[in-house]
Amino acid sequence: MPKAIRFHKPGGPEVLVYEDVSVGNPGPDEARVKNNAIGLNFIDTYHRSGLYPLTMPSGVGLEAAGVVEAVGSNVTWVKAGDRVAYAGGPPGAYAEVRLIPAHRLVKIPDGISDQTAAAAMLKGLTVQYLIRRTYKVQAGQTVLFHAAAGGVGLIAGQWLKALGVNAIGTAGSEEKTKLAKAHGYAHTIVYTKEDFAARVKEITGGKGVPVVYDSVGKDTFTGSLDCLEPRGMLAVFGNGSGPVTGVDLNVWAKGSYYVTRPSLMTYTAKREDLEASAAELFDVIKSGKVKIEINQTYALKDAAQAHRDLESRKTTGSTVLVP
Repeated sequence: MPKAIRFHKPGGPEVLVYEDVSVGNPGPDEARVKNNAIGLNFIDTYHRSGLYPLTMPSGVGLEAAGVVEAVGSNVTWVKAGDRVAYAGGPPGAYAEVRLIPAHRLVKIPDGISDQTAAAAMLKGLTVQYLIRRTYKVQAGQTVLFHAAAGGVGLIAGQWLKALGVNAIGTAGSEEKTKLAKAHGYAHTIVYTKEDFAARVKEITGGKGVPVVYDSVGKDTFTGSLDCLEPRGMLAVFGNGSGPVTGVDLNVWAKGSYYVTRPSLMTYTAKREDLEASAAELFDVIKSGKVKIEINQTYALKDAAQAHRDLESRKTTGSTVLVP
């Protein structure tokens, strides 16, 4: 019987259990996938903790790559034997084998490994929608990207540089800012030691930036708004330090700012959007302009430790779980 990581109540990493699961045949619109590599993401910790509530008991994980074992009667775009990757719900990627709605699957092109695809899908598609659709950056612009040494941040730094954008990246330590700089960031800021808003104004000659990409949330929200030029956009796409609450819109009316809370699930809800986004991501990886850094690998059974390390900021780049 295949194994999977599940949890029966929300809580800390200790609620994650490695247990036998029964996986049947796919329904008409489903596929059964044998996962060869599974991506670890901060949203997994939000599901586990209850910040984003799920029905209990639940699987966890939104990203993996593997091989299709069987498909339902309505599925024509993938078949048994295809190498595929996915990013998005329903949770349950932390598994040796699983059923998944087949419309979430994209084929992995030759030249990209399962581990690279598993590490790239959710984070890479997140970067794609942020910099190509939420706020489409232009060559010559200067932008701010928080958590620059994380999995999303390292992909963003490289992709922004390839587009001719001057990216400012923040991170929590000198070591992490060095890593960010090595991955395309023109400027880096240790936000735990420096006033990042003041530094951004200094770097931009007082002008500010047209867009801030913020996955940290509570701890950086106010400072991020202070970094924006008039009519700039703050894209809050995560809650690494906790959710943003108690916002007083009147305080920020002076700048006519835009604040958006985008999500990958919305931007890839349509099959054509998912395929187009994945094609652009795979192309930029195959070109060599973006390299996926897998800096940590854990056995699937050790998912709880992987969560501890992620939440304590011990990880950099991407992390993969291996069944």
